[in-house]
Amino acid sequence: MDISSAFARLVAGVGAATIAWRRMAGVPSEQAVGPRPEIPQARPQGMLPTLKMPTARGWEAGQTPTPAPGLKVNAFASGLKHPRWLHVLPNGDVLASQALQQDQPVNSLFDYAMVTTMRRAAALGISPNQITLLRDGDGDGIAETRSVYLEGLNQPFGMALVGDTFYVGNTDGLVAFPHQPGATKLAGPGRKLAAFKPGGHWTRSLLATPDGAAIYVGVGSQTNIADEGMEAEEGRAAIHRYDIASGACAVYADGLRNPVGLAFEPTTGALWTVVNERDGLGDETPPDYLARVREGGFYGWPWCYWDRAVDARVPANPERVAKAIQPDFALGGHTASLGLCWLPAGVLPGFGAGLVVGQHGSWNRSKLSGYRVVHVPFENGRPCAPPRDILSGFLSPDEAFSYGRPVGVALGPDKSLLVADDVGDVVWRVSGA
Repeated sequence: MDISSAFARLVAGVGAATIAWRRMAGVPSEQAVGPRPEIPQARPQGMLPTLKMPTARGWEAGQTPTPAPGLKVNAFASGLKHPRWLHVLPNGDVLASQALQQDQPVNSLFDYAMVTTMRRAAALGISPNQITLLRDGDGDGIAETRSVYLEGLNQPFGMALVGDTFYVGNTDGLVAFPHQPGATKLAGPGRKLAAFKPGGHWTRSLLATPDGAAIYVGVGSQTNIADEGMEAEEGRAAIHRYDIASGACAVYADGLRNPVGLAFEPTTGALWTVVNERDGLGDETPPDYLARVREGGFYGWPWCYWDRAVDARVPANPERVAKAIQPDFALGGHTASLGLCWLPAGVLPGFGAGLVVGQHGSWNRSKLSGYRVVHVPFENGRPCAPPRDILSGFLSPDEAFSYGRPVGVALGPDKSLLVADDVGDVVWRVSGA
C-alpha cells in the first residue's frame, strides 16, 4: 500500500469518528426543501469539517440507475472519460464535454486529506479536455458513432451554438469556433472572447438567449466563503452576460457561490440557475437552491444565506446583507445540484413541465444526499411542488460506493432525457417505459 492510499484510509477513519460524534449532536430528520425550508441553526465545523465521500466503483455490466415508475433507462453512450455536460445540436447530434478537476497546491494537512479523498471518489485527476460527438444515426436510442469534436481545451464545460458559431466555456474563458452543420469535428482555431479566473469552482456553464443576442456564463467562487479575501473573488460567484454584437462581458448577477446549471422558464422567459451553497455549517445548513436570476441581483454570498441568515465566519457587512435576495426554492443541503434543463410537459410520462436537476452528490454531510436526478414541477412560472426522483440508485445503500454521479442534463432529440454520469463514464437516456 502506498503512502497516499494509507493516508486516505486514515482520513476515512478520522472522518468516520468525526461523523459519529456529530451525529450524537443530532442529524436533521428531513431535508431543507421547498420555498420555505426549515433550515437548522448553523453549527460551524471549524478546522475539521465533515468529510465523507463514497469510493467511485462504476457500473457492473448490465447495471443501470433506477428510473421512476413508468420510465426506463439505457446507456446512450458508455466508455467515455468523465463526461460532465451535454449539448444537443439541431441535427440531433449530442455533444459531451469531458473535463475533470485537476490537482491543486496542497498547503495544509486538510488540503492533503481533501485531495486524497477526491482521488478515491474519482473527482480529481488528469482532465480529458475534449468534447466528444455522439450520433444515433438509426434512432434506436444508442449512439453508434462517436468522434472527437474538439480537443486541446482547458477544462471545457458549457457549450452553446448561435448561428454559425460554436461557443465553449473553458475554465479560463469563453472561446468561439466556426461551426459546420453535420461535421463530426470542428476545424479552425478558436477565438477567446472573454477571460475568467480559473481554479476553485472551475466549471463555466453557458446558455444562449433565445434571440441569439447574448450568452450567460456561470462562474463559481474561488473558495468556500471568500477565505482568500474578496479581491481573489472579483468577477466570481456570479453570472456574466456576454453581448455577441459588441463583445462586452459584464456581471449580470452576483452573490451566487457556485451557479452552475442555467435554464429559461418559457412561460415568463425568466432565467433560472441552480446554486451550490457553502460548506462547514451542518448537514442541511444552508441548502442548495434554485433561483430566478434578476439583472443586478445580489444573492448573499459570502456574507449571508437564504433569509439573510448571517454567516458569522465572514467579516460583517450589514449593507450587503440588507440587499440580499432570497432564493426561490431549496433543494436540500449539500446535494451538489449541478445540471439544469427545462422539461416541457409530455416528454416523460407522469412528469409535467418543470426543471430537471442533476444532483452530483454531497461530501460535507454525515448522511449523504444528492446522487440522483430530480424534477421540480412548475406552475405559472414558479416551482409548485416538492422534487420527485427521475433517476436514483447511483449510491450504494450503505453509502460506501458510488456507481455513478449525475451531472449535466439535456433534452434528447427523441422525447428523452439525457444525463451525463462522470463516475460511471456514461451518458444515460431516460424515456417512457
